[in-house]
Amino acid sequence: MAIKRHHCCSSFIFLLLSLLLHFYSGKSDLQLNYYAQSCPNAEEIIKQEVIKLYNKHGNTAVSWVRNLFHDCMVKSCDASLLLETVNGIESEQKSERSFGMRNFKYVKTIKEALEKECPMTVSCADIVSLSARDGIVLLGGPRIEMKTGRRDSKESYLTDVENTIPNHNDAMELVLSRFQSIGIDTQGTVALLGAHSVGRVHCVNLVHRLYPTVDPTLDPDYAEYLKGRCPSPDPDPEAVLYSRNDRETPMILDNMYYNNLLKNKGLLLIDQQLTSDPTTSPFVEKMAADNGYFHDQFATAVRLLSENNPLTGDQGEIRKDCRYVNSD
Repeated sequence: MAIKRHHCCSSFIFLLLSLLLHFYSGKSDLQLNYYAQSCPNAEEIIKQEVIKLYNKHGNTAVSWVRNLFHDCMVKSCDASLLLETVNGIESEQKSERSFGMRNFKYVKTIKEALEKECPMTVSCADIVSLSARDGIVLLGGPRIEMKTGRRDSKESYLTDVENTIPNHNDAMELVLSRFQSIGIDTQGTVALLGAHSVGRVHCVNLVHRLYPTVDPTLDPDYAEYLKGRCPSPDPDPEAVLYSRNDRETPMILDNMYYNNLLKNKGLLLIDQQLTSDPTTSPFVEKMAADNGYFHDQFATAVRLLSENNPLTGDQGEIRKDCRYVNSD
């Protein structure tokens, strides 16, 4: 009888521990093909909308990648980034860290296509993740198997943005610690910064490396080119004044970024620091030498980023309009 009672207690404790582990694991409820039953065409709809938008506005693919980074670094991959300032909510888009972000209006296009097919089923948080996945492919990057099942936040986290998203001129030690706090190691951080292979940077974020004197870590010829793009030390933030991250392959997600760094042609200070920091420079050299290696590490890091502390189960909600919390 004692043995039987002991066995029952052991079984109960094991079951309780299993339930607790499931409850406390932030990633336990995400799964591949989460919408297979509730909205079988969801991922294909997102993919086709992303392709159509890319064909009309090529820079949308870059926007989807940046959206993923800015959303998932702040608290959770929960589409809090997409909330606009209304009814007591202050949008994260107001932060200086969000400077230059655009194309939010096209998220609405994707959401409307999903709502026609499966009303109130697919979360805005999953749109952020899957549009980034599909955008990466259109930019020549790797195909990433991404889990779904995220739910949407009912609040914004504007006050947390500057303490979680690294700035372009932060020290490398701080940048690495920010990524490590969400489970991305040094190698993964170097790979994620490779997203700077595409897109552009406004002169506001460049001129401190050009004026009043040129940053000595910049290649002199490259510095002259950048001065041509940014002729004033005090550029108008509203003006279209920018430089491409990568002049050679500006809309291809490839390892040219790392080769440029080795030639002292890093656009942002955070980029060039990758070659001077002894913990990151070996990975820069490996990625510069092997595009496949870069893509593999980039895919792993993006996957980890997309699974950062998601809302699942009965947490949060499924927004009808990604810009606003649902009305009761």
